[in-house]
Amino acid sequence: MSHELRDDYLEHCRLEEEEVSQSFTSYREVFPKSFINKVNSPDVGMSYSANPYQGCEHGCVYCYARNSHEYWGYGAGMDFEKNILVKKEAPRILEKEITRKKWNGHTVVFSGNTDCYQPIERKLQITRACLEVMVKWRHPTGIITKNSLVLRDLDLLLRLQEYKAIRVYVSIPTLDEELRRVLEPRTATIKNRLKTVETLAQNGIPVGVMMAPVIPGLTSHEIIDIARTVADAGASDIGHIVVRLNGRIGEIFSDWIRLRLPERSEKVLNQIAQCHEGKLNDSEFGRRMKGSGPVAAQIGSMVRLARSRYFNGRKLPAVEATSFLQLKHPQQRLF
Repeated sequence: MSHELRDDYLEHCRLEEEEVSQSFTSYREVFPKSFINKVNSPDVGMSYSANPYQGCEHGCVYCYARNSHEYWGYGAGMDFEKNILVKKEAPRILEKEITRKKWNGHTVVFSGNTDCYQPIERKLQITRACLEVMVKWRHPTGIITKNSLVLRDLDLLLRLQEYKAIRVYVSIPTLDEELRRVLEPRTATIKNRLKTVETLAQNGIPVGVMMAPVIPGLTSHEIIDIARTVADAGASDIGHIVVRLNGRIGEIFSDWIRLRLPERSEKVLNQIAQCHEGKLNDSEFGRRMKGSGPVAAQIGSMVRLARSRYFNGRKLPAVEATSFLQLKHPQQRLF
């Protein structure tokens, strides 16, 4: 008798794992005075971000946001995954901020730090409420996620697209489902992420894919395959970030890979260091995201080859603020 391990069964297991995980997870409401964050880093590709949640149940071992949890008095390890701060007042604050007189409709990217579609969003729907505010004001919106839950809000994305005010990036760092399960344990399956890209593209929502992060010696050999696969799914753009293990993440990732993948651990850690001037982290603007040295150069060459081969002629349209500004300042239509 033969046996088949079906992807829908794996997804069922993942959802059950989320429910079990949430029973051991603490959720605490916080009351921030502001919600939109000015991004001062010149190399992250966004000027403003918004995060309905701090901490993230996805549990991605490499996540750069782990360090930010220490600001709230928690650890960057399991605390980051098990102590989630939720901002239920975010939609109200968001509307207040984007309707201020001096606000000029800069694109606000949801998930600049932690994923706005992490598991608890199914219940709390803070992200959806924020998107409803963006729709109401026809406001330029960006989303970065690795969770197929974004499709729940397709109705709102379609309304934003009427004003050319939406862009979505789906994070797909690997096509290896077994690796995904240990690297990003409570994220959507690769099959569902590809289906997310396909569904968004079929509905006319501008969608790109971020290979974030590319981990040399672990996922870097997949660059061409990922590019071909997501192009076939309908992505209009692809980008990449080379992993950098800043702060406590270096220790967390090193312990993880030595435990989970001992036979590959030293090779991977060595190649990561080769991308960052001999260290696991590089904080130098303009260099830290793509890395430096021969290993990083090879990764960059593979990405350029992939773009020229599978994305030639494709381009994500600009996110426009015209409709928002006309709605906010109707008197300007006279001029």
